[in-house]
Amino acid sequence: MAERNTPRHHVRPAGGHWCNDPNGPLFHDGRYHLFFQHNPGATVWGDIHWGHASSPDLVSWTDHGIALEPTPGGRDELGAWSGCAVVEDGVPTAVYTGMDRDDGIGSVMIARATDDAISELKAEPAPVVPGPPPGLDLNAFRDPYLFTYGGRRWAVVGAGHRATGTPDVLLYRVDSLTEWSYAGSLIDARDPLAGQIAGPATAWECPALLPTGDGRWVLLVSLWADGITYSTSYFIGDLQEAGTGLRFVPSTGGMLDHGRDFYAPTALVEENRTLLWGWSWESRTERESLDAGWAGCLTYPREIGVHPDGTLRLAPARELTALRGTALAAGDMLPAAYEIELAVTVALPDSEVVLSLGGSLSLRVNPTRGTLVLDRSGTPATSAHPLPRMPEAVASVPPGTRALLRVMVDGPLVEAFLDERAMITEKVYPAPEGAYEVTVLRGAASVETGGWELGSTGAELTSFEGAAPSRG
Repeated sequence: MAERNTPRHHVRPAGGHWCNDPNGPLFHDGRYHLFFQHNPGATVWGDIHWGHASSPDLVSWTDHGIALEPTPGGRDELGAWSGCAVVEDGVPTAVYTGMDRDDGIGSVMIARATDDAISELKAEPAPVVPGPPPGLDLNAFRDPYLFTYGGRRWAVVGAGHRATGTPDVLLYRVDSLTEWSYAGSLIDARDPLAGQIAGPATAWECPALLPTGDGRWVLLVSLWADGITYSTSYFIGDLQEAGTGLRFVPSTGGMLDHGRDFYAPTALVEENRTLLWGWSWESRTERESLDAGWAGCLTYPREIGVHPDGTLRLAPARELTALRGTALAAGDMLPAAYEIELAVTVALPDSEVVLSLGGSLSLRVNPTRGTLVLDRSGTPATSAHPLPRMPEAVASVPPGTRALLRVMVDGPLVEAFLDERAMITEKVYPAPEGAYEVTVLRGAASVETGGWELGSTGAELTSFEGAAPSRG
């Protein structure tokens, strides 16, 4: 059972112990490289290094151990915290948060790869940005992320104002990796829409600004309140020039992931798409993680963008279909890692279809309400997060007569996607075990069902039509 409760296909430290934020995804020398926050000596947060994994195809990953470690006596001696990475003059370079104090205020540092395999990132001794801009009294200053706009490189840094408790995204002009100048606030919670969607929070962590391909931008911020991590919000909007800087003007937004085990995402912008990874923390107690010998992993890579109607698009990376192997039919026993896909067409209003995973976990789809409900009441979380978990996680999309649900399960990690518009990420202990069933819970609907063990061979698609049993 312990093996079943461990992800097999997700990036996490091969040696176990602690893993949190994904950092610095790159494509370099024919491989994807992904870094992550890692404590190599314990299964709790602390002594943060950058772990490193790489892949030729986003499917099979190789762990490379530690790429970046704190420098004794340096500005990152208390931790190499989150950031991004770029390839500068052919050299992979990390742009990250160096910590030498314990109040959440960091400095921006760079570390260059010593070889093409990025076996080591060697930190420059002096920070690029030694701390917050003069005159700002902040409770957070960390997590640089670089982007390009108007032919110029820029950076955003997560922040929060101590006196007002207002979260903020600070903006820097980046003339070179070693020449940064403060350009003001990109957006803060005083913006009515931003405050409504991404507040209250003490600070916005891990900001990422992503082009949509049609001139608009997606801004991601993770909500940190009084030392506690909560959830991640997104905004879709426009960048506008403002003096010597920029302002982000949101037009819409919401919760990025409707589950409770997703935080601090970062992204890799490619020519025709943007890839996204998040940190999936634990729904179990610290003692249970210590006994297991590991805590935290990264999610599967996801594609993030916009649909033609301007709404957010979220989907598993297309390469992940290569994991599909031996076919699973409804009634088959669940392996440790699998994917199930339901294409639902309703024949009556308010019809609802339920996917039951081993009897302990279910996902209910109601196309005409536009809802997905993940019910984990049979496997309640044991974590001691200050925000108690409810038995259900709910996501909503525009209503209709059809719905497409993709559910990818790797041990305890459940990642569900509805209509490529909403996602739910949950860690479930013990991992679902037993048979899976698809049932029309009420009304009438036709359902095409595909099921695959991940990492084996063979595939097929089945379908059925059903109606809820009469209760007359």
